[in-house]
Amino acid sequence: MLTPLRLDHVVLTCRDVAATIRFYTEVLGMREVTFGNGRKALSFGQQKINLHAAAPAAPGAAGDIAAVATRPTPGSADLCLIVAEAPAVVVAHLAACGVPVETGPVVRTGALGPIESVYIRDPDGNLIELSRYVDR
Repeated sequence: MLTPLRLDHVVLTCRDVAATIRFYTEVLGMREVTFGNGRKALSFGQQKINLHAAAPAAPGAAGDIAAVATRPTPGSADLCLIVAEAPAVVVAHLAACGVPVETGPVVRTGALGPIESVYIRDPDGNLIELSRYVDR
């Protein structure tokens, strides 16, 4: 039996890696990271989101990787990010950035209990839930 401890990173498949980086750095405050053979990622806290281009890189090109999902598809992810700010602050920030709110604020259940969530879409249509734990 294995004992999983935490997620280290997830991977998003993107139509346009540069547009994805702009959205996640400018709207969500993540940091752009370059690693390996020119691969791109987004870093925040102790986590990382690796980015794969939907069109595969030529063998040996920067960003070329052998192991990918069976059907990597832009817009197929649904991620929940815990944020420090209250939902009203999140909504105001998103409005200032020109990002429409899909749903919320609404109460949902996170891994550790009730969360207040605001849902948006990234440039590929991935559903991004921005949440804060209630009573923490």
